[in-house]
Amino acid sequence: AELLAGRLQLCPGYPNPFNAETTTEYVLPAAGPVQLAVYDVHGQRVRILADGHYGASLQLVRWDGRDEDGRPAASGVYLYRIRADDRIQTRILLLLK
Repeated sequence: AELLAGRLQLCPGYPNPFNAETTTEYVLPAAGPVQLAVYDVHGQRVRILADGHYGASLQLVRWDGRDEDGRPAASGVYLYRIRADDRIQTRILLLLK
């Protein structure tokens, strides 16, 4: 991912579709609070992947296809959303088993 000044970037997950694990990167243009979470197609949160205060940087996050309790998520479409200050970006992941 390229660092673009002043622009939050949520990069596509890879691989996608995925089976065991997928990775995504996000770029923070400035330090601040960040939450990156995975949701099912009904809008229910499945797992929080990042939640805290981060410095301006490129961050790498992996999702192993499990929910907050460690249970495997079902095959299907998932949304992953990043919220940083007043900015939100969402992308789609496909989990195939």
